Formats: sequence, structure tokens, C-alpha cells
Amino acid sequence: MSLVYYISHPDVVKDPAVPVPRWPLSERGRARMTALLARPWVATLGAIYCSDEQKALDGAGILAAHLGLTPIVLPELGEVDRNSTGWLPEEEHAAAARLLFARPDESVRGWETAAHAQGRIVRAIEGILLSAGEQGGGGAGEIAIVAHGAVGTFYLCHLLGEPISMTHAQPGRDGGHYYCFDGETRRLVHGWMRIEPPAFPPPLGEG
Repeated sequence: MSLVYYISHPDVVKDPAVPVPRWPLSERGRARMTALLARPWVATLGAIYCSDEQKALDGAGILAAHLGLTPIVLPELGEVDRNSTGWLPEEEHAAAARLLFARPDESVRGWETAAHAQGRIVRAIEGILLSAGEQGGGGAGEIAIVAHGAVGTFYLCHLLGEPISMTHAQPGRDGGHYYCFDGETRRLVHGWMRIEPPAFPPPLGEG
């Protein structure tokens, strides 16, 4: 079976007047996704899956257009449902996210629980892998899943057989990281890496 690349979307336009699932990639986010196309493994992709949130659709669209593929959209790949609060100031959001990971069976401010979100994305990704296996394994190329940071961390914890924690969260606050695992053995090939090549300009205030 194919290698699987789990990609978290990069920088977004955060607008308090727009529901979080409809936030698009920012100009920098689109530039970072475009920079990802230079990664050698991108040429090996034969299928792209993504959530139905705009930022994931935007990211998958850039990847798919480059490869002449059509993304397969699965709502179950969506980020933790936090419609109960919508947009939160950065520090409030960070505090709530820490509680989300620390208390996976509890709802934080009405958000979907981490445990529920983990079960949802595990089922979604296992369904993708089952479908790929039924279609003949890795003959059609590798698989990319363009989705979100928190649920990607939950799946990574599942792969490693470890409890949900921020130990395996993607670095930084601007998203845009990926990890790779073997779709047959479920063995992690490598952990989170930034999507863009190292020469890409860092965000303001970093580097």
C-alpha cells in the first residue's frame, strides 16, 4: 500500500464575521502550499483527500491543480467543531486548545471533545486506507490528506499508540506541516515537517 502524507493547511484569513470552517487560506498560506509543490514526493501522489472546510479545500485545490487530480472531499476530516464559540482572540483560543488536549473526554467551552474528534478522524482515515487497499494498494501512487492541525495530531497519537497530548502537536502557530506514514503497516515514517522548503521566508518576527 502507498505512503500517506498528512498535510495540515497553512496560514488562513481569520475573520470574526465569518464562520471558522469558511476561513480561506491567506496570501501567505497559498504561497506556502505552492512552495510545497517543489517537494519531490508530491510527484508521486495519486490521490488527494481533504475536509470540506475552505482552508483545506484551498490547499487541496492547489495540490490537485498541479497534478491534474480531483480532490475527494470528506467532511469527517474536518477540524474540531468549535462553532459554539466561533472566533476567539489568539490567547483565549490557545488556552482553550490546551484544555482540549489536557481533558480529551470533556467539552471545552462547548467544543467537540478531543476523544470524539479523534474517533471521527481515525474512522475517516481508516476508510481511506481500506478503499485504497481494495483498489490495488500503491499502484495508483501515494496518498495526500489535506486537513487540520489538531485532528492531525489526534491521528498521530493514534498511530503512535499514545494518549492524546500536545507532545505531538505541530510546531508553531501558522499551520502548514506534514507527516508521513506507511498505509499498510501504519508505521510513522517521520513526524511533523514544514510544508515549504527551508529557503522559504519565515513569518514576520521569526527566523
